[in-house]
Amino acid sequence: MTNYFIYEDVPTALQGDKLFNFAIGDALIREVARKPDQTLLHFWPIENMIILGMVDTKLPYLSEAVNTLQESNYEVVVRPAGGLAVVADAGILNFSIILAESNEEKMTIDEGYAIMVDVIRQAFAPFGKQIEAYEIVDSYCPGKFDLSIDGKKFAGIAQRRFKNGIGIMIYLSVEGNQQKRGEIIRDFYQVGLKGEETRWHFPDVDPDCMANLSDLLGVSLTVPQVRDIILATYEKEKPVKTGYYNEEILADYTAANQKMIKRNEQIFSKE
Repeated sequence: MTNYFIYEDVPTALQGDKLFNFAIGDALIREVARKPDQTLLHFWPIENMIILGMVDTKLPYLSEAVNTLQESNYEVVVRPAGGLAVVADAGILNFSIILAESNEEKMTIDEGYAIMVDVIRQAFAPFGKQIEAYEIVDSYCPGKFDLSIDGKKFAGIAQRRFKNGIGIMIYLSVEGNQQKRGEIIRDFYQVGLKGEETRWHFPDVDPDCMANLSDLLGVSLTVPQVRDIILATYEKEKPVKTGYYNEEILADYTAANQKMIKRNEQIFSKE
């Protein structure tokens, strides 16, 4: 039976690294490949950052679009996982389930998404609202497993895979100004495209199609409270232990961090 470990603290020496949570996420995926009896729970709130996907770098006017984000006091990074632009701020919870798979028992992409959907449904079942999983096409970063209540999206899911390790990541809009988040990403694409057609598809974002989980449930919730609710679904099964950053994890973090720094420098140096 798997053992659960939680990772959420940033080592003191690395607290200034804005890419820490992305690089450590990659390192934790490699860790479960080495230790397949573990499932890792990674909670990683980030403040004031727009996280772009690689497809976003294909915008014909990327430089101008990024400038609009920076003028609104957002850091801008391109993440290693798939998807499109999302907002990270104090009202958003980012959470990853990191688990192993074997060569004999491979998990399909949809099966990976279904794991996260089931966890979120179990966690919030006591609130009495039906959580649906289907694409909200005019949301930002739309996907087949968008999570919504009453047709309003509050979460999106992505995956990152290495040999024998999978990271299933979700962002949950918990509280704060979700309307403003939608407007920021809508404006980003409008500036980045300027009406031009491209071979890549970018969403025509409607800010009204998304909402905060707290508003949809009709309950005042904070990011720490949502973290606790999710964690409690695991603790019903068995205790969740605190994970530690061993030498192998930190070495993998360093390699992933350097790779991500280089990728971002290359992308933004072309602007």
